[in-house]
Amino acid sequence: MGIEVVAERSAGLDIAKASLVACVRIPGRNSSARVLKRKFTTMTADLLALADWLAEHEVTRVGMESTSDYWKPVFYLLEDRFECWLLNARHMRAVPGRKTDMTDAEWICDLVAHGLVRPSFVPPPPMRRLRDLTRRRTLLLAERTREKQRLEKILEDAGVKLGVVATDITGRSGRMMIEALIAGERDPHVIADLALGTMRRKLGALADALVGRFSDHHAFYCRQVLDHLDFINKMITDLGGRIDAETAAYEPQIALLDTVPGIDRRGAQTILAEIGPEMHRFASAAHLASWAGLCPGNNKTAGKAKPTHTRPGNRWLKAALGIAAMSAVRTKNTYAGAQYKRIAARRGAKRALVAVAHSHLVAIWHILAGGNTYQDLGADYYLNLINPDRQRRRLVERLEQLGFHVTVEPRPSSG
Repeated sequence: MGIEVVAERSAGLDIAKASLVACVRIPGRNSSARVLKRKFTTMTADLLALADWLAEHEVTRVGMESTSDYWKPVFYLLEDRFECWLLNARHMRAVPGRKTDMTDAEWICDLVAHGLVRPSFVPPPPMRRLRDLTRRRTLLLAERTREKQRLEKILEDAGVKLGVVATDITGRSGRMMIEALIAGERDPHVIADLALGTMRRKLGALADALVGRFSDHHAFYCRQVLDHLDFINKMITDLGGRIDAETAAYEPQIALLDTVPGIDRRGAQTILAEIGPEMHRFASAAHLASWAGLCPGNNKTAGKAKPTHTRPGNRWLKAALGIAAMSAVRTKNTYAGAQYKRIAARRGAKRALVAVAHSHLVAIWHILAGGNTYQDLGADYYLNLINPDRQRRRLVERLEQLGFHVTVEPRPSSG
């Protein structure tokens, strides 16, 4: 008995940069099927011909592998006319040694026809536009950080130790001092006197830090970096305005995500762009965590579980949740802080941060699915789970092992 066919008229596409191979499965008599294959270029005119060819053969479901970004123009052009499935390459390994474009397309077609794979989540067009913008902003923020590091390195090369005294060398005070150095000022006391606000308490340390060998070469390099930083800041500001316009319809969801510890408005916009506002696409919070790559994989054999790492997933979402987790664990009297300390003591800081990010994502699923604000479990959540008698016996035994004689008496009530 063969595997049940769930999509009688299906197609598989093996996509490359310049061309693709399409395979169409047409049902025949006695449970047999006829297979048609045809090659197309990835130019838009040929993709329109592909759509007509698929429609001519009454195809209802089209599967394609998520190869780089080459699937996007094909998927976006076909999604209005067919049920398109984007497939994870890890889920569709064929027999080694028999790989060609034609066989790959036929293999994809068979998997789709028999329902042996599941489609990946592809957000609707509004979320795709928002993703492009938030991911672009993330890249620019990272580039801004790298430029600040380059600026500090060139100052170190010049012997100017401004980064030792100032927390942010590109703040108002630091920027004025660097501009003075570029303009040719070399008196450290004159430059230090440009400090503003609380930085004026460090005038002596600033004067010592500004003594160096700042040359015309360093001035040229710093001018380049500062101009680039200004350009990046302007692009980030422009992107922020465009993102605010794109997310205007999702302000209620952003406000709900903003209640989670460690997640600010920018983080909420990034998270929303990656997972969308509707949680029906993910059957449960566990499915969302698995899709994001914030849960360990299963590696069991002979009844024994072996160590595993977190699965590959959405790196943009993982990065945003990681930043949120690092902020959340610094908050006082919160569940995130207590969870981090509890796990970090046993398994290390990195695993603890992943656990906090996972808890955040589970909470986000419930928040967006139910429209509720975040309810913190409190810093004493784990303490309330402990059996007091067992905890007392454990602590007494530990102290006695260390050589102490312990007498435990209940504390009198305050009443």
